[in-house]
Amino acid sequence: MIINLRVDHKVANIETIETTAKDLEIIFNKIKKDLDIKEYVEINTCNRVEYYINTDIVSYENDCFRTENENIIIHYDDMAIIHLFRMTSGLESMIIGEDQILGQIKSAKKRSIDENHCGKILNTLFTKAIHVGQVVRQKTYINRGSVSIGSAAVDLAEENIGDLKGKHVLVIGAGKMGKLVAKALAEKDLKAIFVANRTYYRAVRLADELNGKAILLDELSQCLPTADVIISATGAPHTILNKEKIEDFIDSKKASSIIMIDIANPRDIDEDVLDLGVKLFNIDDLRGIADENKKLRENEAKEAERIIESEFNLLKNSFKLMEVEDLLADIRLSMENIRTKEALKATSKLSNVEGSAKIIDNMSKSIVNKIFHDMSLNIKKVAEEEDHDVIKTLESIFK
Repeated sequence: MIINLRVDHKVANIETIETTAKDLEIIFNKIKKDLDIKEYVEINTCNRVEYYINTDIVSYENDCFRTENENIIIHYDDMAIIHLFRMTSGLESMIIGEDQILGQIKSAKKRSIDENHCGKILNTLFTKAIHVGQVVRQKTYINRGSVSIGSAAVDLAEENIGDLKGKHVLVIGAGKMGKLVAKALAEKDLKAIFVANRTYYRAVRLADELNGKAILLDELSQCLPTADVIISATGAPHTILNKEKIEDFIDSKKASSIIMIDIANPRDIDEDVLDLGVKLFNIDDLRGIADENKKLRENEAKEAERIIESEFNLLKNSFKLMEVEDLLADIRLSMENIRTKEALKATSKLSNVEGSAKIIDNMSKSIVNKIFHDMSLNIKKVAEEEDHDVIKTLESIFK
């Protein structure tokens, strides 16, 4: 059974995602402990937290899955798989068709493999899901001219402050999201841009691409007084900016003209900065831009859905065949053991005949191959037809 536990932007705002993520982690840890789960993948982005689990020892009614948090979504098997395919295709993103989610899921899979939590089933599922995401982008225009969360943040800034030409911009965070922001800012005729990061060399590398200046996080006071727009996208577990940290560097007149956009999860900027007159926005405020983007891509999304359905059916068939792979391996091993023993007996009886050992070995291999070929085809057919009674009977016979 494949299980998906999640909270995302479709059912919750950024604050609710943050709080629900804690409940979700508690449920996941309980499931992992109580059901001795070994195979799982965790996905954590700016607007979703998800767990994919594979287990064969749980039913839909298991008490582990009972929760009073209405923001937690639990999907099983087909629905869980379809959701993953839609996610890698960019259909579940706030900004439809964005490419970053594909890289995030690749990273989640790799992390699970590195930590020995990604077994045969989830490895097959996630490999297929990544393939689906790539096919959708190759065969449709779902990501043509696609805006990312980063570029949407820049659009939001322009909606509220006007043209960014001649403005001072501070980007906090030089990770993947910060790079997306920088990519969008590179097209603007800025007066100055600062990139702040906890790791200095990353800030330098990104700032060089933008002809800007790199600073460390604890040096923010250098550019706060002149900043017109501040976009923050770090992976920090706590806030980077709050009222106390900036009120000594920004006077009230300047504060009322500053745009702060927080696209981190958990959030980087405390809401108490609003007391200073700052205009503060977060991921939830990007929904308007996301809705416009969705309308532009409706036809591409329909084509993506058709691709997802086709690939889903192929995966389902693969899973059916995987169910009997161990059985086929057992049958083949059993037949090979019998063949080897009988070939040795025959060879010993014909020890005086030149080349008898090779002749008998080749003949017996040929017989086994022909018998196993037909048997294998029939068993695979049974698997595809989902005749579990026959499979169980075969398992009891050959195991």
